[in-house]
Amino acid sequence: MEKKQTEKTQRAKNQEQPYERFLRFGAESLTETELLAIIIRTGTKDKSALQLAEEVLGLARYPKNGLLGLYDVTLDELQEISGIGEVKAVKLKCLAELSMRMSAATAEEGLNFTSSGQVAAYFMEKMRHRDTECVIVVCLDAKGQMIGEKKISEGSVNMSLISPREIFLTALENRAVNILLVHNHPSGDPSPSQADRELTYNVKDTGEQIGIPLLDHIVIGDNRYVSFREAAWFFE
Repeated sequence: MEKKQTEKTQRAKNQEQPYERFLRFGAESLTETELLAIIIRTGTKDKSALQLAEEVLGLARYPKNGLLGLYDVTLDELQEISGIGEVKAVKLKCLAELSMRMSAATAEEGLNFTSSGQVAAYFMEKMRHRDTECVIVVCLDAKGQMIGEKKISEGSVNMSLISPREIFLTALENRAVNILLVHNHPSGDPSPSQADRELTYNVKDTGEQIGIPLLDHIVIGDNRYVSFREAAWFFE
């Protein structure tokens, strides 16, 4: 009986450790597992919150590791873990979504949409987790500030079938002075395909004719991007 009580006390201490460390040293001192354990809060009679957190992080799919992998894990997959019910699973998915939105909001501060790197940073968390390809047209004013964005295609994207007409109708509706194209590669490799190049040149040529220049086409990969303007492909 005494042994069981000792084991129970030790489990309780282990569960409290991340919370206590947070209070003493701050969030930056905690591992991803410990941070997640605080969110999960309680374990089961057989597993601590830390052990549950380890199992959750173990669901991450290559090439994403740790907390980043939560974005791609489904509610059903989370609930397959004993000790993770619907409420905890929803909390974990909300945590992943909040992380993505916070990253985007941080990137937006002081953002100059004429800077390829800043544009890539702004769209990175929005797009790199997608498992389907998505194409967005970004409308800019004369100062390079975004005045609107619109998704013009999503799913199994065939770049050759995307019409510059739809892109520039969006630009005209938003009274854009310049535009950008942004799209993602679910493979994580942002290297442009031949179809990506052809779409870019078609849109660039059309923009020059109607007076709404295409400033750049940015392809988002997994924490990587390729900018047509930075690569000087606009001048080929």
